[in-house]
Amino acid sequence: MENFLKSKEYWHVVETGVATPMDGEGLTNTQQKELEELKLKDLKAKNYLFQAIGRAIMETILHKETSKDIGDSMKKKYQSPSRTKRAQLQALRKEFEILQMKDDESVTSFFVKTMVMANKMCFHSEKMEDVVIVKKILRSMASKFNYVICSITDSKDADTLSLDKLQSSLLIHEQNMNRDSFTEEQALTVSTSVSSSNSKGRGRGRGRGRGTSKGRGDQSNNNGSADQSQGRGRGRDQQFDKFKIKCF
Repeated sequence: MENFLKSKEYWHVVETGVATPMDGEGLTNTQQKELEELKLKDLKAKNYLFQAIGRAIMETILHKETSKDIGDSMKKKYQSPSRTKRAQLQALRKEFEILQMKDDESVTSFFVKTMVMANKMCFHSEKMEDVVIVKKILRSMASKFNYVICSITDSKDADTLSLDKLQSSLLIHEQNMNRDSFTEEQALTVSTSVSSSNSKGRGRGRGRGRGTSKGRGDQSNNNGSADQSQGRGRGRDQQFDKFKIKCF
């Protein structure tokens, strides 16, 4: 919000306010015009501040008359003392050091996460130079980027490498890796489909051959067993008395 008001040339009104002259003090036409312009800027700055502040917080500052009063109130509410700032900065430093890129995370996502952390540290009065962020990113990339990091550090000096150039190089390598991975997946899919179709064809041929031979074998076995049963029956009829045979 501060940068926005500075771009609109309203921030000086929030910092210094509008000096209202005493009722008995006379002003020239030029001074009166300047005062009206300052009051108009103050109203515009108040409007922008109300738009940026949440509803719950805005209820506590609606009675403030000038943008400077609003700014001073917000500083008293949310500006941390020096001891609290040091503790917060120490926690941010620890979080920044243990930050690591995940295996399934993209380069852009990791850069955004790192820059958000660096900006928080800058807000707490930490000097974050580009070389510090570059070295942090180089040692925190996923293991699949190891050869890329080695090639970058061998060809370029990390102390002079900018964040934009580093991100550009990593994005190019990431695109190449994704393209190679996609090509390998396509080749694996094609080989799998071909092998499955071949196995189905061999299975059908074997099944038919086995079924035919089995059918013939069963038929011959059935015929043989029938002949044997008939032969056995005849022999039994001759040896045993027919009246003693039970019919099932």
